[in-house]
Amino acid sequence: MAFPKPITITALTAICFPTLALAHEDHCAAVAASVADAGFDDEVVVTCDDDHAILTSDTYPDHDMMTGIVGSNEQVPVPAEYGAPIILAPTLSGSPLTRDAALGVAVNGVPIYDYTGGGEMTQDELARHQAQHDTIITQQLDVCGGHAGRGDDYHYHTTPVCMIEQMANAGDAAIIGWAFDGFPIYGDANPDGSAIADGTLDVCNGQADDTFGYRYHTSPDAPYIVQCLMGEVPHFDALPRVRPLSAVTGGGAAPGRPPRGGVDDLVFTQNDDGTRSMDYTYEGEAYFIRYAPASTDGCYTFTTQTVTNNAELMSGEFCR
Repeated sequence: MAFPKPITITALTAICFPTLALAHEDHCAAVAASVADAGFDDEVVVTCDDDHAILTSDTYPDHDMMTGIVGSNEQVPVPAEYGAPIILAPTLSGSPLTRDAALGVAVNGVPIYDYTGGGEMTQDELARHQAQHDTIITQQLDVCGGHAGRGDDYHYHTTPVCMIEQMANAGDAAIIGWAFDGFPIYGDANPDGSAIADGTLDVCNGQADDTFGYRYHTSPDAPYIVQCLMGEVPHFDALPRVRPLSAVTGGGAAPGRPPRGGVDDLVFTQNDDGTRSMDYTYEGEAYFIRYAPASTDGCYTFTTQTVTNNAELMSGEFCR
């Protein structure tokens, strides 16, 4: 699949993006309203300072997780406090920005990544489908469009279908998330319900918008969701990341390694007392990752038997 080539400043000018953009206060209100109208204001706190709207959450959605994953990385979702900064005075740059971490956040507080699982893309890679790193093709995602990453944090790599089903205002006009450059993210269609014509979306999966100046979309085909940022982002390298869990005895948790060929029958179970269990099989043998809240806030007691660790039974306390 051939992707659109990155757009230059000259090309942006030729397209004549609307100059209309919301004022600072109105942009803050629009971000807050997108969360409240979707019904997630109990899970996500929105605050605004001089430059940003901050969406603070624990990145842990109230919907099914991990079901349907075959290409498991043997990481498990663990709550992680996360503050997502959305610029209140967005400005288009025409120079696509990429990173190997979140590019934005959904209105339920879950971070949004690009569609790949192979790290930051180069400018050339943005313009062509990275099939070998496509998290859908490699079966790394659950039925809701997400999975747990290196930080044992849950995030989306494609359309967050389960979140959209939960939204009180679900529909084409609903904002489903915000990119860190300050522009909104919509679903597969235009906000007025009309279809998006082939070739309309640029390399970042965005187009002009009469209200915000620019907007991103999800799409049925790759790149599925925001894959780069078309707006200016001061301090781009300082955007938030979820750190891997740290052992109370010192050091961090080792990253999981995807078992060759994938796993079978992966099930993630959540209980009211906060205990979690991810059980699966590999080459006919049973494996698991289980954890429960520890006595210290933000810490969890783990018991694991994974392919990564050669089926060795391990236990320990890890903290955010």
